[in-house]
Amino acid sequence: MELRVLEYFIMVAKEGNITRAAERLHITQPTLSRQLSDLEKELNAQLFIRGKRSIVLTESGQLLMQRAQELMNLVAKTERDLSESNNQLTGTIAIGCVESEASRTLVRWMKTFRLSQSCVDFDLVSANGDDLREKLDRGMLDLAILLEPIESAKYDSIRLDIKERWGILLPVNHPYANNEYINVEQLKSLPLSLSRRSIVQDEMERWLGVSRDELNIIVTQNLLTNSLLLLSEGIAYPLTIEGAFTIRPDDKIRFVPFYPERITKHVLAWKKNQLLNPATRLFLQFINNALEA
Repeated sequence: MELRVLEYFIMVAKEGNITRAAERLHITQPTLSRQLSDLEKELNAQLFIRGKRSIVLTESGQLLMQRAQELMNLVAKTERDLSESNNQLTGTIAIGCVESEASRTLVRWMKTFRLSQSCVDFDLVSANGDDLREKLDRGMLDLAILLEPIESAKYDSIRLDIKERWGILLPVNHPYANNEYINVEQLKSLPLSLSRRSIVQDEMERWLGVSRDELNIIVTQNLLTNSLLLLSEGIAYPLTIEGAFTIRPDDKIRFVPFYPERITKHVLAWKKNQLLNPATRLFLQFINNALEA
């Protein structure tokens, strides 16, 4: 399977029309149609449902589209990394970060680092821990700031002294909104939104001493953004870390911590045995120096 053919496939999938795709690729329509037919034969799978004026992806085509885009992104990243052989340090550092107070620290690091390395760029990804780990594993990220715990057998890491309290977000007019803490019995009475990550759900059970069935969890989510809309409608109240809220404060919402208090720390992680590009290695050195200062 050639990368050129994958580029053709991606363009056709995006355009939904072979004629338009051929025009954008600067090749003839018969040539493009033949390349797509050869690709389907090579993979022994139907990738498109062809109509009179448009074509749509089959289930197999959707899977190939996802993998093809990941592959092309990885190729582009590799080309950038290999270009960093001249005397002036250039390149892109692909780094992910969970939504937390660690985001503020990362932005300060990036700002200071760029003062001395102005030709280095960043590709910043916001996602939950599971998605960031997957991107680390696939080589799509160089580094990621994650909440503990992480798999020490898979990743090298630096512990960050950035602590997060767990609690609940409530509207300011809620009866519990001005509480110093919220306890398990109070949580049981509320409709809740919780991270879909199984490790977070397991931790909640352990911390609170109750099973998920004893809590009224009506929504699971990957990031807090849409859960805030649910909160504003009174549908469900998110269980979350404090920093995920404080990086986007809202005077109509209160964060109320759990009792007993539950604290999580962060790590900066990268895949074991992965050769990092020069820019990433220098950024890691910069972070180590910043933490020791």
